[in-house]
Amino acid sequence: MTSTDTGAAGSGADSETAPPPSLWRNSDYVGWWVGNTASALGTSISAISFPLLILYTTGSVAKAGTLTAAGLVSALVTTLWGGALADRVSRKAILVIAPLVQGAALAAVAALVAADRPQLPLLVAAATVSGLAAGVASGATAPALRRIARKDQLATATAQELGRDLGAQLLGGPVGGLLFSLARWCPFGIDALSFGAASLGAALIHRPLGPEREDRVENERTTVRQDIAAGFRFVRGEPFLRFVVMWGALLNTLGQAFALLFIALVKFRGGGPTTIGLVSAVALVGGVVGSAIGPAVARSVRAKTVIRTAAWAFAGALVLVAVVPAPWEIGAVTFVAMLTMVPLNVMLQSYMVRLVPDEFSGRVSAVNRFGVQALEWTGPLLAGLLVALFGVPGGAVALLVGLVPLALALHLTRSLAVLDTPLDELSELRPAHEAG
Repeated sequence: MTSTDTGAAGSGADSETAPPPSLWRNSDYVGWWVGNTASALGTSISAISFPLLILYTTGSVAKAGTLTAAGLVSALVTTLWGGALADRVSRKAILVIAPLVQGAALAAVAALVAADRPQLPLLVAAATVSGLAAGVASGATAPALRRIARKDQLATATAQELGRDLGAQLLGGPVGGLLFSLARWCPFGIDALSFGAASLGAALIHRPLGPEREDRVENERTTVRQDIAAGFRFVRGEPFLRFVVMWGALLNTLGQAFALLFIALVKFRGGGPTTIGLVSAVALVGGVVGSAIGPAVARSVRAKTVIRTAAWAFAGALVLVAVVPAPWEIGAVTFVAMLTMVPLNVMLQSYMVRLVPDEFSGRVSAVNRFGVQALEWTGPLLAGLLVALFGVPGGAVALLVGLVPLALALHLTRSLAVLDTPLDELSELRPAHEAG
């Protein structure tokens, strides 16, 4: 696979020679952003409530991990299929229908909890249905965003997307903890309603989200399985994409383990549901700040420096959260780690979007998401195992066995050479048989 200059593809007829207008003057972007912000807030409210429900019902970290893993695994199952669909059928239809399915699943959870019947198998079933729909929708998200925003605005849009999600988590943590304390069904009911907002936001987008008619006709000559295979070949043929998938899979596994251990650590230090929500908010402020400075960091700091700094900051955080005695100190340490991790995500996602052409964006983004999430479901299970073996603080420190080699790999690999090219100077990649 080689690089070739393809011009300003990916954002309709917008010219990239003129200074980009503010994204907030783009009505399609604003509508999409508002709908997904409401959904992200609802999801954050229920995300902290799911483990709280299991922890305060059964006291089992392992069972909480099982429920979390169910949603992750089910999303993984349909991610590749969703990416192939996004390059074959209406992306807008996918983004309208999938949230409605997720909303129905969360409404079922709210009904179960309200009826005082939150049996783990039923909760796992609802999480599975929601995850399957999320996997389908995920394949259309990145291709749709590159149609809504100009290509030279994608780093900013990516940072705003991450900031939106983190801001939703910032509010969702304390709100979820409070609502859970008042009525355990309420967080799940609110999340069900929020998915309706995401569906409405997608329905109100005016510009075509693709794929183009000629691309649909071309894709009709192949099967979904062949389209998925083409996405894998594209990623396999580019060292940078290949490294990000493999490295990201291991990092996300550790991140999922830490997310559950974070809640367990605050509880271990004496925090209740409301305290857990507030401490989570303190940590997430770091992510919000990181997303705000992400575009500036991408322009002024070498990409490799950003990524390496974030990896080592995460390693240091694992040690500190295990030894600090107070819940708020756990939040403060994680604040610093999040401050560096979000620019890492902004940098990697921006490079990937700039490198991949529109007609492959659904498949390649799905392959990337599938790859980095392939082992993610094992993270909560790993957290439960480590707590059983070493206790809650010891489990956090034990994650260093996996994280330190990942940080070292960033200094040793040659696959990140593309990061030496400034983001604005990147050219799109083409499959080897098309380049020349």
